[in-house]
Amino acid sequence: MNLTVIGTGYVGLVSGTCFAEMGNTVTCIDVDENKINNLKKGVIPIYEPGLEPMVLRNVKNNTLHFSTSLKDNLEDCNIAFIAVGTPMGEDGSADLQYVLQVAKEIGQHMTHPMVIVDKSTVPVGTADKVREAIKNELQQRNKDIEFHVVSNPEFLKEGDAINDFMKPDRVVVGSDDEGASKIMRNLYAPFFRSSMDRLITMDVRSAEMTKYVANAMLATKISFMNEIANICELVGADVNKVRIGIGSDSRIGYSFIYPGSGYGGSCFPKDVKALKRTAQENGYDPKLITAVEDVNDKQKMVIAKKVVERFGEDLMGMVFTVWGLAFKPQTDDMREAPAIYIIKELCERGAKIHAYDPKAMLEAEHFYLKGLENVVYFDSKYEALKDADAMILLTEWKEFRSPDFEELKKQLRQPIIFDGRNQYDYLSMQNMGIEYFQIGKK
Repeated sequence: MNLTVIGTGYVGLVSGTCFAEMGNTVTCIDVDENKINNLKKGVIPIYEPGLEPMVLRNVKNNTLHFSTSLKDNLEDCNIAFIAVGTPMGEDGSADLQYVLQVAKEIGQHMTHPMVIVDKSTVPVGTADKVREAIKNELQQRNKDIEFHVVSNPEFLKEGDAINDFMKPDRVVVGSDDEGASKIMRNLYAPFFRSSMDRLITMDVRSAEMTKYVANAMLATKISFMNEIANICELVGADVNKVRIGIGSDSRIGYSFIYPGSGYGGSCFPKDVKALKRTAQENGYDPKLITAVEDVNDKQKMVIAKKVVERFGEDLMGMVFTVWGLAFKPQTDDMREAPAIYIIKELCERGAKIHAYDPKAMLEAEHFYLKGLENVVYFDSKYEALKDADAMILLTEWKEFRSPDFEELKKQLRQPIIFDGRNQYDYLSMQNMGIEYFQIGKK
């Protein structure tokens, strides 16, 4: 099939590349001319394991193309995916201006029957708005062209997005037209060679809702476990043991019940707020979803609070090494990362930060922590430890799992670790003479 993917952000670039990998001819469109020129040169704007070689391979095979012209690439297109950003508005709702602008342009340039797919994360009712925007443009052109709007939400985990797309546990297609549903089934058939049972079709509004509910459910598990961790500290229990005790229950499982410094990234914070806003706009007070958000906001400051309890309110002249800046491993994404809030809090108290992350330091230095003179970046995790008063672990990158603790003790002024991901064993740290603080245990 000939596909057009509008938007070369995380969702658009990964989706377009994976569709091309299956033999489709894909053109990814973006208004950012510099980004498109870089993509044509093989410069990938995001870090995602496995993405760069797949992009380069499909560009070489002439199955993946990049352009700034939507008009030129709609002429031979069967399916157009809208994969532009839906940033959070001031009131917590999803900002649909970019989605609707794309819909308008599709209506201005469409020449034949097409399926239009909402791939962006959008609130319930967006397909209706997209349909109306396209229809209005066609009417102004006096054109009567058949088209169908489909919801096809993405469920990609940053750091494992290629695997998620190529071997999906499910694909949700929301459509009110059987013909459009059949086209989508044919498109995704190569991804389900053994069985098509994992392709789930439903009405459009249910598909739009599914994305938000999935992320809100996962966010709820994280906030619930973090709340339990805080209670464990107060009563003298060990949340690491509690987690094992409840995770063994098949009804609960171990996924998303690891206590930590709170969730971040592009999806959970934004989607929880958007779902909350949708509920409120329809006259419902979503108490549980509001609590999930509140717990997460407070959780991001737990490690900073532990640092202050250990060293005092005034941190002037003190140095802290932070291992990990991205909101999770295998990505350079720092959107809503706990590291942002913790580092800013410590700097406001006069501390100096030695920061190290395998992939996210440029993002931090040029955007998320831009202008913080108290933050110094290092190319080595051990160099970052030199003459620091303590190490703070905030992202569970693999290279942090088994560090040389003797080297760590040698570089630090005093052997102290604040672990925001509960990555190390408490007794082992004690036996090595390391003062160790973690989430959910005194």
